[in-house]
Amino acid sequence: MADSASQVLLGSGLTVLSQPLMYVKVLVQVGYEPLPPTLGRNIFGRQVYQLPGLFAYAKHIVKVDGRVGLFKGLTPRLCSSAIGTVVHSKVLQRYQDAEQAEPGANKKEHVSSLEQVLKETSREMVARSAATLITHPFHVITLRCMVQFIGRETKYSGTLSAFATIYREEGILGFFAGLIPRLLGDILSLWLCNMLAYLINTYALENGVSMAEMKSYSQAVTGFFASMLTYPFVLVSNLMAVNNCGLAGGLLPYAPSYSSWLDCWSQLHKEGNMSRGNSLFFRKVPAGKRYVWEERRFR
Repeated sequence: MADSASQVLLGSGLTVLSQPLMYVKVLVQVGYEPLPPTLGRNIFGRQVYQLPGLFAYAKHIVKVDGRVGLFKGLTPRLCSSAIGTVVHSKVLQRYQDAEQAEPGANKKEHVSSLEQVLKETSREMVARSAATLITHPFHVITLRCMVQFIGRETKYSGTLSAFATIYREEGILGFFAGLIPRLLGDILSLWLCNMLAYLINTYALENGVSMAEMKSYSQAVTGFFASMLTYPFVLVSNLMAVNNCGLAGGLLPYAPSYSSWLDCWSQLHKEGNMSRGNSLFFRKVPAGKRYVWEERRFR
């Protein structure tokens, strides 16, 4: 119990610290660009037009809403983080209890490293999926609270009132907008991360390593690579969560009304926007597009 409480506290602290970063990222993902490109230099010293990075974007938000404005959507995100942490740990604990209750659980049986990786990854997948499924309504509310910055709306001003609004306008399904690509992205990222780490530890390293060491390799070496490959799922999930919900950021000119997440994926791919928001530094101006000041976006 104490272990779960410490995990919740740690997760809540990290959530608060990362809130401004996520806020800016979500607005960029939607396509909102309140500041025009400026002439700067890239890493090679060449003059190029660049979009404002994280700090310039955050400074603009502070100018409009004050420092408190950087923490819009924090309450539902904290709820999501705390509940998700508890659900995740409870599911894994159930697996451990069931394993210990099996006959002959105390007898050590030889298990190959691959079997161990497959077993632990499968359990982690179930735990993460359960946490994502239960906390997704809070995730949807978090995103919509942030996107309100674009149209200066107050539709989702509180967590409880947001639940009532979504249920009244969209029904139960409204709470799970964007869930499928989010789940798929999490699952693919997890399996890519762990299997790549297994291959590296088995065939690229001379000496065998323990599962604890393998996890550290997984996080340090393959985590970033897996997240880059599965980023389009994150983008599509977030866009579907706010699409056609009555907010300016989920309607034209920022986004058409997508019929499904596959339709969203297809249109983003055609426009060359599958990595939009992936980087908040050294942001290049989209090729072949011009900045429209009245709409605060590129087209």
